[in-house]
Amino acid sequence: MAAQRIAVWTLLVGVLSLLFKLLAFRLTGSVAVFSDALESLVNLAAALGMLLAIGYASRPPDASHPFGHTKAEYLSAVVEGVLVVLAAGAIFRSALARLGHPLAIARPAEGLFWLALAALANGGWAAYLVRRGRALASAALEADGWHLLADAATSLGVMAGVTLAWFTGLPWIDPLVALLVAVHVLWIGLRIVRRSVGGLLDEALDPESRRAIEAAVAGAMAGAIEVHDLRTRRAGRRAFVELHLVVPGSMTVEEAHRIATRIEEAVRRVRPGTEVTVHVEPEGEETHRGIRPVRDHRPGRPR
Repeated sequence: MAAQRIAVWTLLVGVLSLLFKLLAFRLTGSVAVFSDALESLVNLAAALGMLLAIGYASRPPDASHPFGHTKAEYLSAVVEGVLVVLAAGAIFRSALARLGHPLAIARPAEGLFWLALAALANGGWAAYLVRRGRALASAALEADGWHLLADAATSLGVMAGVTLAWFTGLPWIDPLVALLVAVHVLWIGLRIVRRSVGGLLDEALDPESRRAIEAAVAGAMAGAIEVHDLRTRRAGRRAFVELHLVVPGSMTVEEAHRIATRIEEAVRRVRPGTEVTVHVEPEGEETHRGIRPVRDHRPGRPR
């Protein structure tokens, strides 16, 4: 599976980035570099959790989980967000301790070289993860991509701080940069948790997807009176659409079924893999506020 292969490569990139940052910390003794390395350690744990979650989420529906296992990816993303928040707390503690007793940075040029390699690896892979996560509708991949992108931005900020402390000879700049890193990491962690919890709570599809679905329904419901109570939700890579289809009371079950099938196929064309549930109702149940067909082909009706 594509998502699982990507998760394995993410794990390898995480190991490489962590090694680069630990080497940079060993060379410089910078608390800001240490805070960056600590975030990479969280990345590594998150990548491992993501790999396990994607493997579980790829399982087909079964008797105990008739809607599939895709929400496992949201659990992975929530755990990742919590780990990031905890890392922010650890960075705060280390930075505050060093702020009271700042130390000069040793061998800054060599440390900056390895830190730059880590930022390059994380930034390049992060952009790929976000793009592929969206293409595969994988919440875990996209969340890890944004986390890695934030990590790359953090590394750049740390490099700027170390460089400034080096040239100015002011060692307190180093722990100050670490505090800024902690604030940034905390914001990223809370953002990941917010997005993931929304998926666990059956958050609706984005407005653009809903508009596309409504347009597809309107174009495929010829012969019906109205569609109302259209609801959407997402669960990892899967989307669910439920709607009520009002048809003339004289329409046969076969005709109504044909319209419902047409609607299901139209929705899947604009969002492949969507699970569509159509509730058929007789004339008189319309709300007059729902979706009307683009063209009404019912006998006796104007075209």
